[in-house]
Amino acid sequence: MGFTQEQVQKLNTQLKGIPPGEIISWAIKNAQKAVVTTNFRPYEVAILHAVTDVQGDIPVIWCDTGYNTPNTYRHAEELISRLGLNIDLYVPKQTSSHRDAVMGIPGIEDPRHATFTEQVKLEPFRRAMEFHKPDVWFTNLRKGQTALRDSLDILSLGRDGVLKVSPFYHWSDTQLDTYLTDRNLPNEHKYFDPTKVLDNRECGLHT
Repeated sequence: MGFTQEQVQKLNTQLKGIPPGEIISWAIKNAQKAVVTTNFRPYEVAILHAVTDVQGDIPVIWCDTGYNTPNTYRHAEELISRLGLNIDLYVPKQTSSHRDAVMGIPGIEDPRHATFTEQVKLEPFRRAMEFHKPDVWFTNLRKGQTALRDSLDILSLGRDGVLKVSPFYHWSDTQLDTYLTDRNLPNEHKYFDPTKVLDNRECGLHT
């Protein structure tokens, strides 16, 4: 979309308080290629519903680490069917069974954790972005999740020039609960990310 950092800062001031649907419509109207990413964690249904309500066939990139809970997989299948998601699934090149035999899931203090994160999340994500080559990337990042995310905003410009759009950035859990209830949308809280372990850690995709 060719925005400078200064323009993005001004747009963030203008967009604060604007309904997510309007932010999404604006971004899609100005995009050449937009995608939304998901891992089907809690409250992901909000961004998936909001974005597909504007563009029903938008590519939905799911980078599945292979370590999701059974609840998460069932939740994903329900949302794929109910919302008619145009899913493009990316998985690690090595199966979780193979990795469990030779590495397991290293603790966050283990030097091998970086290799693990690269294998199960970062490499599949790069592969997805290289294939789709989006200029707009919708996410459900929100303020208060991590220190890094507190430094972002509704719009943030990546080093690769991709405009990251987080239309629910200023929303609280309570506001999202209301959004889901009003639309009779399901949520799922039994989620585990082996690359983060702790909720306030970054997985690496947004750094």
